[in-house]
Amino acid sequence: MTRHLSEHLHTAALLGRFVRARWGRRFRSRAAIERHQARRLAALLRRAARSPFYASRVAPGGRRRLDDFPVVDKQTVLAHFDELNIRGVRLAEALGVALEAERSRDFAPVVAGDLTVGLSSGTSGRRGVFLVSPRERMLWAGTVLGRLLDTTALGRIARFWEPPLRIGFFLRAGGHLYESVSSSRVRFTFFDLTEPLDTHRTELARAEAAGEAPELLVAPASVLDALARDALRGASGFRPLQVVSVAEVLEPDLAERIVAAWGRPVRQVYQATEGLLGVSCHAGALHLNEESVVVEREWLDAARTRFVPVLSDVERRTQLVLRYRLDDVLRVDPQAPERCACGRVTTVVAEVEGRADAVLELPSTDGRRLVELFPDTVRQAFASVLTPQDGEPFTDWTLRQRGLDLHFSLRDAAPGAAEAATSSIEHLLETHGCSARVIEEPWVARDPATKLRRIAREHAV
Repeated sequence: MTRHLSEHLHTAALLGRFVRARWGRRFRSRAAIERHQARRLAALLRRAARSPFYASRVAPGGRRRLDDFPVVDKQTVLAHFDELNIRGVRLAEALGVALEAERSRDFAPVVAGDLTVGLSSGTSGRRGVFLVSPRERMLWAGTVLGRLLDTTALGRIARFWEPPLRIGFFLRAGGHLYESVSSSRVRFTFFDLTEPLDTHRTELARAEAAGEAPELLVAPASVLDALARDALRGASGFRPLQVVSVAEVLEPDLAERIVAAWGRPVRQVYQATEGLLGVSCHAGALHLNEESVVVEREWLDAARTRFVPVLSDVERRTQLVLRYRLDDVLRVDPQAPERCACGRVTTVVAEVEGRADAVLELPSTDGRRLVELFPDTVRQAFASVLTPQDGEPFTDWTLRQRGLDLHFSLRDAAPGAAEAATSSIEHLLETHGCSARVIEEPWVARDPATKLRRIAREHAV
């Protein structure tokens, strides 16, 4: 009886959040959303002050402000894991369950009775660990479905006499967080990225022939790109109704190729270990999820166009996310209008440029200072590479900073492409007044289960 009641309450939470995300309150101004955040934040600060971690770090009594609480990072959260979750789950227990799930590929096990354990990919070092309750899973699912589904997909769900909407997830790890969207009207299929992509190509072809292929395709940008290339060269008849990019930075050239292949705009979900951070709207803009997450900004440039986000999630209760500093770099347009074409006033992110270590740091030509090269300038250098032959000079690229050296690799490089890329990178360095040795390396195939990272600062100066 109690179990069935709990399931009904969780389903109600999903439906309520879906309705609110799809048709609910729209804030009329930035001031309105900031008032909403202030109210929710006050409740979060009261809860946090009672937690074991913050009780010894925040002065007792009085009205607390956000900046009374320390900024934390992944290392801090892992070191104090049991103090920052309300169930007192220890890191070793959560990590053990998550690692065993990844080893066995069985993502059903939970801790403390009903908590799902998730792991980050570990692209910035030690892997992050997070706990999510059934209610939080449903709120996530309701928000994502409400914000992402187009009218065609929504109509399929509403017409109960038709087959359920088929959603295909290509992910490194499955789990209850993603399977929360399964119901009698939505059918979920998990494509395991630890298996060869050719295996999934075969499965997609079989499903397409049987009329059972996913209609909503959710995958990392690099996987979407690979499937889009198949479609463009006529090797696949798979044609999803809607395409969603997750887990990796969706770079402009990849987005253009995906649109060219399927004639569908690519929607984005900006998701991190710490929660749902952003979802793109029907106008194509990526909005921060400021209804649920307060984002402080650590500016990286005087023009205030790039920042590292510091997050406070006003809805997460199982595991506190308060002033959590991400490793990401976000770019915004300071001249952008307050209201998006979709009607929302939440912050529009012009680009998720990647992790903070995707910003190169090189000595100036006079040796007096370090010059920062942001990812968009590096991408432009590769995009401008031209060769005497027609066609693409290469199909992919990577660049790594190791000390004073820049190492780049090209996939399927045409004759002369490496020399042209070297010249383009050297021109970029000259333009920005910095210096480095540019070295070409052979292309090494990437494990599809790892995130695409075209640019990385592995060893700084």
